[in-house]
Amino acid sequence: MKGCFITLEGGEGAGKSSNLEFVRRCLERHGKRPVVTREPGGTPLGETIRELLLDRGNSAIADDTELLLMFAARAQHIAQLIHPALERGQWVLCDRFTDATYAYQGGGRGVPRGRIAALESWVQQGLEPDLTLLLDLPVEQGMARAGRRSAPDRFERERTEFFERVRAAYLEQARRYPRRFRVIDASRPLEQVQRSLAMVLEEWLAQR
Repeated sequence: MKGCFITLEGGEGAGKSSNLEFVRRCLERHGKRPVVTREPGGTPLGETIRELLLDRGNSAIADDTELLLMFAARAQHIAQLIHPALERGQWVLCDRFTDATYAYQGGGRGVPRGRIAALESWVQQGLEPDLTLLLDLPVEQGMARAGRRSAPDRFERERTEFFERVRAAYLEQARRYPRRFRVIDASRPLEQVQRSLAMVLEEWLAQR
């Protein structure tokens, strides 16, 4: 019996870290014990690539290099962690996946969609999330929240226009794939966001 793959997506300041833990607890209350992971990262090699991608000193990374590094980390992540867990019948909960690539490298950087899709097909071999929870909020609000955290990484230093394109690309992904996407208004207080997440998960789990 194969497991289930759930991803949590969102721009800067959307509250993914705190809500990832909330989703994990919700799933555990339903008898699921998900493997919790993240992208880029999730494996020792993936975490090394993550450091390269987020390092503010690597400002000269070309857009195609960034895209290929993302998929290199993802290929290792799928081979070493995600696919084996799903084959064992485990559930996997991942902080970002390929929708983030369409948003950040596609929308933000302007990499053609077809180029991303070709790598997605090659690396993932048909693997896609069963459910994607998109935490959506206005860019200015998200950046204000993110600014209260640690020093900005290489992505967080981008201009507002970059993150507007990222948000638009995320919402376009949700329109393209309404079957697996659930869009959550993350501009509200955390308790309300988590109430919505719980309702979405309850409804979705009841249908499985």
